[in-house]
Amino acid sequence: MPFRYRLQKILDFRIRKKEEQLQVVQKAQQAVYEAEENIRKNNEEIRDTQINMRQANPMMYEAYDKYLVHLWEKAEQLEIIRQEAQRVLDIEKQKLIKLEQGVKVLEKHKEKNREAYIAEEKAAELKQFSELGVTRFFAQSKEKQEEEEKEVLRQLAQLEENT
Repeated sequence: MPFRYRLQKILDFRIRKKEEQLQVVQKAQQAVYEAEENIRKNNEEIRDTQINMRQANPMMYEAYDKYLVHLWEKAEQLEIIRQEAQRVLDIEKQKLIKLEQGVKVLEKHKEKNREAYIAEEKAAELKQFSELGVTRFFAQSKEKQEEEEKEVLRQLAQLEENT
């Protein structure tokens, strides 16, 4: 009979949950990347605005200043969004780690059960071979005994003929 793990459904459930959590982590990681990309674009916009301000008409300085203030406020908001996304990512990673540990525990348990099953099967096989060996030994010893009895009878018959 092949090995059958009695907790296989639970193991499959945990693996499925781990894979779902992995997808959640990937989405959270994507959100962090997007937030970082938005920050990078905003920083480029600030840099470009500062370069354009140097070349602009002095009458436009006030408008550029207001726009730069707006971009710096936007940078602060984007950083807050990135930090929140990073915090969510860290939480989701912790959940993933716990789910992976749960899967590893069951896989280790399954492997130990499989090894015990294999050892038990080998022991049963050895016992069967041992029983076969004992049966064969008794059969062979019985044959030897019968042959010895036949030999003794044959020798007796020869002795009777000689006398």
